[in-house]
Amino acid sequence: MLKVMEEDFLLQNESAKILYHEYSKSMPIMDYHCHLSPKEIAENKSFQNISELWLAGDHYKWRAMRYFGIKEDYITGQASDYEKFQAWAKVLPYCIGNPLYHWSQLELKRYFQVDFALNEDTCNKIWNICNEKLKQKDFTAQGFIAKSNVEMIGTTDDPLDDLAYHSMIKENKEINTNVLPSFRPDSLLEINQESFLSYVKASEKKADTKIVDYEHYLNAIRNRVDYFHQKGCRIADHGLETLPFEECTLGEASRIFQAKLEGAFISKQEEDKFKTYTFGYLGRLYASLNWVMQLHIGAKRNNNDRKFHTLGANTGFDSINDFSLAKPLNQFLNSLDKDSQLPKTILYSLNPNHGPIIASAAGNFQATGVKGKIQCGAAWWFNDHKDGMLNQMKDLANIGALSTFIGMLTDSRSFLSYTRHEYFRRILCNMLGSWIEDGEVPKDYGFIGKIAQDISYYNAKNYFEID
Repeated sequence: MLKVMEEDFLLQNESAKILYHEYSKSMPIMDYHCHLSPKEIAENKSFQNISELWLAGDHYKWRAMRYFGIKEDYITGQASDYEKFQAWAKVLPYCIGNPLYHWSQLELKRYFQVDFALNEDTCNKIWNICNEKLKQKDFTAQGFIAKSNVEMIGTTDDPLDDLAYHSMIKENKEINTNVLPSFRPDSLLEINQESFLSYVKASEKKADTKIVDYEHYLNAIRNRVDYFHQKGCRIADHGLETLPFEECTLGEASRIFQAKLEGAFISKQEEDKFKTYTFGYLGRLYASLNWVMQLHIGAKRNNNDRKFHTLGANTGFDSINDFSLAKPLNQFLNSLDKDSQLPKTILYSLNPNHGPIIASAAGNFQATGVKGKIQCGAAWWFNDHKDGMLNQMKDLANIGALSTFIGMLTDSRSFLSYTRHEYFRRILCNMLGSWIEDGEVPKDYGFIGKIAQDISYYNAKNYFEID
């Protein structure tokens, strides 16, 4: 059977091979943003078969299958797990050029020692190999994390979560990876969402306080931030369709919030004012606690109404948004920086055209004594392919300082996605190796290799300051 990945996959010159194999390859993983389930980690979830592990919840694969006209029953529907695996095996060979092709084969190779291509002819053989492996005691949620040399995991958690599973993980002395919650306060800001008032009510219970005005609301938010901090949280993560910025005073934000409590209509400008003030309040809180603030900007979500009503959110119907970012981004960062209350911040945009904008904005707000305080975040979601990663790193190199970059994350719900770090490191080392071979940088493997190690691991470790 045809092998699909040789040892020097993506490493196209001798310098790239040296940088990857001798410097980057063995570095631990700091997975500072993902969507892994703390419950599954705490309970050390085992998987009945490769479909449950590989296909359930993976909207990347679901989208690819829909491109090929696979019926929804074989994607998210009632077909058997084996039938769904068959459907994916049929589609995967035709995904050449999509990172899913490489990711899938890397996952099979690294975790199941499958060294040949998945297709309709090999489907049954690979199904049986993987399922036999999954019967072994170390092929579980915790086992996959341990196999992947993961030092730190940052999950994504709602402010009202009690973080009980994180407590279970911390108490489990057999788990050597630091699994920490991240504060995801999107629901606290979306004042025009239908669910906003019910979320305010739920916040009252969690904070054990009556929310009768905006001051009480901010106190409730502070209560949850403090709770997360006590549980080890050191990272906040915001998902923003756009980045609004409208100058707003405390009095204005209070009036807008009160109007919402009383059932009044909130205009778009009022919504943006409320978000700006509340977001600024959160940013100052993060700075006071030495948290890192992540801004994931630009996902246009749930675009297919029919599918949203039948399948719900996060099922593969989101896309890239286009909007003006430069002015509000600089305004927001400046509003915190002018009072020296800008926390360490990682900026991501789903729109690849925003790469130079983010790199130039980040350079406006760096700080003495902090290496890369404002980060140009890793190529995200629709951009975490070879071209997207290269473009993101080249934008940073051309406009800022690539050597300060904190590197890759998985942004995934799958315990097999740690191979994305390998994929990234190979691309990084090939780029650096090409610069050496082309005479653009000295042939100093010790120095360039250290930069590769920093981007792969050390920069993130030092940036988050998590033991």
